[in-house]
Amino acid sequence: MIQFLRNQHPVVQALLATCFTWGVTALGAAAVFFFKRTNQRLLDIMLGFAGGVMVAASYWSLLAPAIEMSEGKSVPVWFPPMVGFLSGGAFLRLIDRILPHLHIGFPMERAEGIKTSWHRSILLILAITLHNIPEGLAVGVAFGALPAKLPGATFGAAVALAIGIGLQNFPEGTAVSVPLRREGMSRLKSFWYGQLSGIVEPVAGVVGAAAVLIAQPLLPYALAFAAGAMIFVVVEEVVPESQLNGNGDLATIGFMSGFTVMMILDVALG
Repeated sequence: MIQFLRNQHPVVQALLATCFTWGVTALGAAAVFFFKRTNQRLLDIMLGFAGGVMVAASYWSLLAPAIEMSEGKSVPVWFPPMVGFLSGGAFLRLIDRILPHLHIGFPMERAEGIKTSWHRSILLILAITLHNIPEGLAVGVAFGALPAKLPGATFGAAVALAIGIGLQNFPEGTAVSVPLRREGMSRLKSFWYGQLSGIVEPVAGVVGAAAVLIAQPLLPYALAFAAGAMIFVVVEEVVPESQLNGNGDLATIGFMSGFTVMMILDVALG
Protein backbone atom coordinates (compact mmCIF):
# COMPACT_ATOMS: atom_id res chain seq x y z
CA MET A 1 0.00 0.00 0.00
CA ILE A 2 2.82 2.42 0.91
CA GLN A 3 4.62 1.61 -2.35
CA PHE A 4 1.40 2.18 -4.29
CA LEU A 5 1.01 5.57 -2.59
CA ARG A 6 4.63 6.48 -3.34
CA ASN A 7 4.10 5.94 -7.07
CA GLN A 8 1.13 8.33 -7.35
CA HIS A 9 1.00 11.99 -8.34
CA PRO A 10 1.29 14.27 -5.24
CA VAL A 11 -2.33 15.44 -5.57
CA VAL A 12 -3.50 11.81 -5.71
CA GLN A 13 -1.25 11.03 -2.74
CA ALA A 14 -2.86 13.87 -0.82
CA LEU A 15 -6.34 12.65 -1.77
CA LEU A 16 -5.63 9.05 -0.72
CA ALA A 17 -3.95 10.11 2.52
CA THR A 18 -6.81 12.40 3.51
CA CYS A 19 -9.36 9.74 2.56
CA PHE A 20 -7.53 7.57 5.10
CA THR A 21 -7.82 10.27 7.78
CA TRP A 22 -11.50 10.72 6.90
CA GLY A 23 -11.95 6.94 7.18
CA VAL A 24 -10.52 6.95 10.70
CA THR A 25 -12.98 9.71 11.61
CA ALA A 26 -15.75 7.41 10.36
CA LEU A 27 -14.30 4.55 12.42
CA GLY A 28 -14.44 6.72 15.53
CA ALA A 29 -17.99 7.80 14.69
CA ALA A 30 -18.98 4.10 14.46
CA ALA A 31 -18.58 3.87 18.25
CA VAL A 32 -22.14 5.17 18.42
CA PHE A 33 -23.38 1.73 17.29
CA PHE A 34 -21.96 0.22 20.48
CA PHE A 35 -22.28 3.00 23.06
CA LYS A 36 -24.88 5.65 23.79
CA ARG A 37 -22.45 7.35 26.14
CA THR A 38 -18.69 7.38 26.43
CA ASN A 39 -16.65 7.53 29.58
CA GLN A 40 -15.94 11.25 30.02
CA ARG A 41 -12.48 10.60 31.41
CA LEU A 42 -11.59 8.50 28.40
CA LEU A 43 -12.98 11.12 26.02
CA ASP A 44 -10.94 13.87 27.71
CA ILE A 45 -7.80 11.74 27.48
CA MET A 46 -8.47 11.16 23.77
CA LEU A 47 -9.06 14.87 23.18
CA GLY A 48 -5.79 15.61 24.97
CA PHE A 49 -4.09 13.00 22.80
CA ALA A 50 -5.50 14.68 19.67
CA GLY A 51 -4.15 18.03 20.84
CA GLY A 52 -0.70 16.57 21.47
CA VAL A 53 -0.59 15.02 18.00
CA MET A 54 -1.59 18.31 16.39
CA VAL A 55 1.01 20.37 18.27
CA ALA A 56 3.79 17.89 17.50
CA ALA A 57 2.75 17.69 13.84
CA SER A 58 2.69 21.48 13.64
CA TYR A 59 6.37 21.64 14.55
CA TRP A 60 7.97 18.40 13.37
CA SER A 61 6.07 18.03 10.09
CA LEU A 62 5.32 21.64 9.17
CA LEU A 63 7.23 24.43 10.91
CA ALA A 64 10.65 22.74 11.01
CA PRO A 65 10.58 21.96 7.24
CA ALA A 66 9.28 25.51 6.58
CA ILE A 67 12.26 26.99 8.43
CA GLU A 68 14.66 24.69 6.57
CA MET A 69 13.16 25.63 3.20
CA SER A 70 13.50 29.34 4.00
CA GLU A 71 17.29 29.22 4.14
CA GLY A 72 19.20 30.91 1.32
CA LYS A 73 16.34 33.13 0.21
CA SER A 74 16.30 36.91 -0.19
CA VAL A 75 14.35 37.36 3.06
CA PRO A 76 15.41 36.44 6.62
CA VAL A 77 15.04 32.73 7.44
CA TRP A 78 12.38 33.48 10.05
CA PHE A 79 10.20 35.60 7.76
CA PRO A 80 8.30 32.96 5.68
CA PRO A 81 7.51 30.76 8.74
CA MET A 82 6.38 33.80 10.72
CA VAL A 83 4.12 35.15 7.98
CA GLY A 84 2.65 31.72 7.20
CA PHE A 85 2.12 30.80 10.86
CA LEU A 86 0.35 34.04 11.79
CA SER A 87 -1.70 33.96 8.56
CA GLY A 88 -2.90 30.44 9.36
CA GLY A 89 -4.07 31.52 12.80
CA ALA A 90 -5.75 34.63 11.38
CA PHE A 91 -7.52 32.55 8.72
CA LEU A 92 -8.95 30.15 11.31
CA ARG A 93 -9.93 33.08 13.53
CA LEU A 94 -11.87 34.58 10.62
CA ILE A 95 -13.71 31.31 9.95
CA ASP A 96 -14.27 30.92 13.69
CA ARG A 97 -16.01 34.30 13.82
CA ILE A 98 -18.17 33.64 10.76
CA LEU A 99 -19.12 29.94 10.85
CA PRO A 100 -21.85 29.16 13.43
CA HIS A 101 -20.63 26.36 15.71
CA LEU A 102 -20.77 25.05 19.27
CA HIS A 103 -17.92 23.31 21.04
CA ILE A 104 -18.75 19.98 22.67
CA GLY A 105 -19.74 20.29 26.32
CA PHE A 106 -20.71 23.96 26.12
CA PRO A 107 -24.28 25.33 26.51
CA MET A 108 -26.09 26.90 23.56
CA GLU A 109 -25.40 30.38 24.94
CA ARG A 110 -21.71 29.77 24.20
CA ALA A 111 -22.27 29.15 20.48
CA GLU A 112 -19.78 31.07 18.31
CA GLY A 113 -19.88 32.63 14.87
CA ILE A 114 -22.80 34.38 13.22
CA LYS A 115 -25.99 34.06 15.28
CA THR A 116 -28.36 31.47 13.89
CA SER A 117 -31.42 29.41 14.80
CA TRP A 118 -29.74 26.18 13.71
CA HIS A 119 -30.22 23.16 15.94
CA ARG A 120 -27.59 22.37 18.56
CA SER A 121 -26.63 19.13 16.78
CA ILE A 122 -25.75 21.00 13.56
CA LEU A 123 -23.59 23.44 15.52
CA LEU A 124 -21.74 20.52 17.17
CA ILE A 125 -20.99 18.99 13.76
CA LEU A 126 -19.72 22.32 12.40
CA ALA A 127 -17.36 22.73 15.36
CA ILE A 128 -15.48 19.52 14.48
CA THR A 129 -15.70 20.27 10.76
CA LEU A 130 -13.99 23.59 11.42
CA HIS A 131 -10.86 22.03 12.85
CA ASN A 132 -10.69 19.30 10.22
CA ILE A 133 -9.90 21.96 7.62
CA PRO A 134 -6.32 22.66 8.79
CA GLU A 135 -5.68 18.96 9.30
CA GLY A 136 -6.54 18.14 5.69
CA LEU A 137 -4.63 21.18 4.51
CA ALA A 138 -1.54 20.10 6.44
CA VAL A 139 -1.51 16.63 4.88
CA GLY A 140 -2.10 18.04 1.41
CA VAL A 141 0.71 20.58 1.68
CA ALA A 142 3.10 17.91 3.01
CA PHE A 143 2.52 15.71 -0.07
CA GLY A 144 2.47 18.68 -2.43
CA ALA A 145 5.93 19.65 -1.19
CA LEU A 146 7.53 16.36 -2.31
CA PRO A 147 8.35 17.32 -5.95
CA ALA A 148 10.52 20.19 -4.65
CA LYS A 149 12.90 17.49 -3.31
CA LEU A 150 13.95 19.67 -0.40
CA PRO A 151 15.56 18.05 2.66
CA GLY A 152 12.67 18.97 4.93
CA ALA A 153 10.00 17.51 2.64
CA THR A 154 10.16 13.72 2.52
CA PHE A 155 7.64 11.03 1.66
CA GLY A 156 8.16 9.40 5.06
CA ALA A 157 7.41 12.66 6.87
CA ALA A 158 4.20 13.16 4.85
CA VAL A 159 3.09 9.59 5.62
CA ALA A 160 3.91 10.09 9.32
CA LEU A 161 1.78 13.23 9.33
CA ALA A 162 -1.16 11.41 7.70
CA ILE A 163 -0.91 8.56 10.23
CA GLY A 164 -0.72 11.01 13.14
CA ILE A 165 -3.71 13.01 11.93
CA GLY A 166 -5.58 9.75 11.37
CA LEU A 167 -4.88 8.59 14.94
CA GLN A 168 -6.26 11.74 16.46
CA ASN A 169 -9.29 11.71 14.15
CA PHE A 170 -10.64 8.61 15.90
CA PRO A 171 -11.62 10.43 19.10
CA GLU A 172 -12.92 13.33 17.02
CA GLY A 173 -15.38 11.04 15.24
CA THR A 174 -16.51 9.63 18.59
CA ALA A 175 -16.74 13.12 20.08
CA VAL A 176 -19.29 14.06 17.41
CA SER A 177 -21.44 10.94 17.01
CA VAL A 178 -21.96 10.04 20.68
CA PRO A 179 -23.14 13.52 21.77
CA LEU A 180 -25.49 13.54 18.75
CA ARG A 181 -26.93 10.24 19.96
CA ARG A 182 -27.44 11.79 23.40
CA GLU A 183 -29.26 14.66 21.70
CA GLY A 184 -31.86 12.12 20.54
CA MET A 185 -30.64 11.35 17.02
CA SER A 186 -30.78 7.77 15.75
CA ARG A 187 -27.57 5.75 15.76
CA LEU A 188 -27.41 5.75 11.95
CA LYS A 189 -27.87 9.51 11.68
CA SER A 190 -25.36 10.13 14.48
CA PHE A 191 -22.80 8.02 12.65
CA TRP A 192 -23.57 9.69 9.32
CA TYR A 193 -23.07 13.19 10.65
CA GLY A 194 -20.05 12.12 12.71
CA GLN A 195 -18.18 10.83 9.66
CA LEU A 196 -19.47 13.73 7.57
CA SER A 197 -17.52 16.14 9.78
CA GLY A 198 -14.33 14.70 8.27
CA ILE A 199 -15.30 15.06 4.62
CA VAL A 200 -13.61 18.46 4.42
CA GLU A 201 -10.20 16.81 4.90
CA PRO A 202 -9.91 15.31 1.37
CA VAL A 203 -11.13 18.61 -0.09
CA ALA A 204 -8.62 20.67 1.91
CA GLY A 205 -5.88 18.11 1.19
CA VAL A 206 -6.32 18.33 -2.59
CA VAL A 207 -6.47 22.14 -2.46
CA GLY A 208 -3.31 22.30 -0.35
CA ALA A 209 -1.34 19.93 -2.57
CA ALA A 210 -2.43 21.64 -5.78
CA ALA A 211 -1.65 25.11 -4.42
CA VAL A 212 1.98 24.36 -3.55
CA LEU A 213 2.51 22.46 -6.81
CA ILE A 214 1.34 25.49 -8.79
CA ALA A 215 3.39 27.97 -6.76
CA GLN A 216 6.39 26.21 -5.22
CA PRO A 217 7.91 29.45 -3.82
CA LEU A 218 4.91 29.47 -1.47
CA LEU A 219 5.99 26.18 0.12
CA PRO A 220 7.46 27.49 3.40
CA TYR A 221 4.56 29.90 3.77
CA ALA A 222 2.02 27.13 3.09
CA LEU A 223 3.59 24.69 5.56
CA ALA A 224 3.70 27.35 8.27
CA PHE A 225 0.13 28.42 7.40
CA ALA A 226 -1.13 24.89 8.07
CA ALA A 227 0.84 24.83 11.35
CA GLY A 228 -0.65 28.14 12.49
CA ALA A 229 -4.16 26.98 11.66
CA MET A 230 -3.68 23.76 13.65
CA ILE A 231 -2.20 25.54 16.68
CA PHE A 232 -5.14 27.93 16.67
CA VAL A 233 -7.55 24.99 16.80
CA VAL A 234 -5.62 23.26 19.60
CA VAL A 235 -5.47 26.33 21.84
CA GLU A 236 -8.95 27.66 21.06
CA GLU A 237 -10.86 24.38 21.02
CA VAL A 238 -9.18 21.05 21.74
CA VAL A 239 -7.36 21.85 25.00
CA PRO A 240 -10.25 23.82 26.60
CA GLU A 241 -12.68 20.99 25.79
CA SER A 242 -10.37 18.39 27.29
CA GLN A 243 -10.10 20.41 30.54
CA LEU A 244 -13.80 21.25 30.85
CA ASN A 245 -14.93 18.31 33.00
CA GLY A 246 -12.34 18.31 35.76
CA ASN A 247 -10.06 15.72 34.15
CA GLY A 248 -7.20 18.16 33.54
CA ASP A 249 -4.40 15.86 34.71
CA LEU A 250 -5.62 12.95 32.61
CA ALA A 251 -6.10 15.18 29.58
CA THR A 252 -2.57 16.52 30.03
CA ILE A 253 -1.19 12.98 30.14
CA GLY A 254 -3.13 12.29 26.94
CA PHE A 255 -1.67 15.44 25.37
CA MET A 256 1.90 14.44 26.22
CA SER A 257 1.28 10.91 24.95
CA GLY A 258 -0.07 12.24 21.65
CA PHE A 259 2.88 14.60 21.27
CA THR A 260 5.31 11.74 21.93
CA VAL A 261 3.62 9.37 19.46
CA MET A 262 3.65 12.01 16.70
CA MET A 263 7.28 12.90 17.42
CA ILE A 264 8.31 9.24 17.21
CA LEU A 265 6.36 8.77 13.96
CA ASP A 266 7.95 11.80 12.35
CA VAL A 267 11.50 11.02 13.44
CA ALA A 268 11.20 7.30 12.60
CA LEU A 269 9.54 7.75 9.20
CA GLY A 270 10.78 11.21 8.23
